[in-house]
Amino acid sequence: MSVIGIIGLGEAGGTIAADLRAAGATVRGFDIDPATGPDAESATAAAEGADLVLSLTTASEALVGARSVLDALRPGQVYADANTSGAALKRELAGVIEPTGARFADVALMAPVPGRGISTPALASGPGADTVAGILGPFGMPVTVLDGEPGAAATRKLLRSVAWKGVAAVVNEALEAARAAGVEDWMRGELLGLFAGVDEAGIERMEEGSRRHAQRRAHEMADVAALLCELGVEPRLAEAARLQLEALQSEASRSRTGAS
Repeated sequence: MSVIGIIGLGEAGGTIAADLRAAGATVRGFDIDPATGPDAESATAAAEGADLVLSLTTASEALVGARSVLDALRPGQVYADANTSGAALKRELAGVIEPTGARFADVALMAPVPGRGISTPALASGPGADTVAGILGPFGMPVTVLDGEPGAAATRKLLRSVAWKGVAAVVNEALEAARAAGVEDWMRGELLGLFAGVDEAGIERMEEGSRRHAQRRAHEMADVAALLCELGVEPRLAEAARLQLEALQSEASRSRTGAS
């Protein structure tokens, strides 16, 4: 049976550690906060002899977490960083781990852990990615192994966040404006209808339609921004959309000028 060391027992790390134990895994967890209930006295104790060391601290503490276990890591072990960060940090972490002989894996958790726990889908890249999938997969975590070096998984997660966090921001601004206008229930229905109708063709229409009708839509979003201001809602996303459409319009104008 594989031994899994977990560094960081916050919301994500604590949930995953509990689920792994419930599934029969041998887990040693450490966190600097005693309120999280660590069962290892130090990060070194959690990592020593573990087949997989999984870091679930935060991106800002990822380097500290990695350096805290360097004396314990040996060839044959895998150190997996599952914190959300950019590719540059993942590559830096890989460089920190490499001299120990342990293999590094860049792991990206692709959904919120609360409510999913060990069943949270993940991407993994880097030299230790196959081992991460081999250890966590049997306990219920669907891990997709990517070709590529550390940073490949992190990059895909951040690219996905452009869409999901951007959509969430748009939803928040739309609901705030609708609430101010007294039509929140109507807007919620509109949003549900919009998302239900999005398929591959819908995505293409969004992309191509934005380019084809950039000038008209930029004027429309200027009017939207003006309406939100009248309602007392700061038009952060509406203004961002207008600027993007104006940039698309300028790009199209340059292309026509170059073609002529």
